[in-house]
Amino acid sequence: MAFSVQRFIRMRTICNRQYATLSYKEELEATGKHAAETMSLWKKISILIALPAIAFSTVNAYYKETKHHKEHPHHPEFRPYPHLRIRSKPFPWKDGNHTLFHNPHVNALPEGYEESH
Repeated sequence: MAFSVQRFIRMRTICNRQYATLSYKEELEATGKHAAETMSLWKKISILIALPAIAFSTVNAYYKETKHHKEHPHHPEFRPYPHLRIRSKPFPWKDGNHTLFHNPHVNALPEGYEESH
């Protein structure tokens, strides 16, 4: 009797181990297949939707900015508000009065807009 119980337990362990291995392999293959399908989907979305949307947005922004520049060719009147453009110490580049991305067409200095542009 004890021998048959041990044999039964051993057979059950072997069967469970083989079943678990087969299940694991199937799950691994299914995961790989799903990953490949998902990658393909997002690649198509990126190429067919995202790139045209970025191109459209770029062209749209360019045309709107061009139209705005034609309607308003000059910058607004300078008003020296005391809380704007406060310089407690000079910037570490150029003359110390211009910001790093200073654009003389749209950015004013503490004294006003630059006249040379």
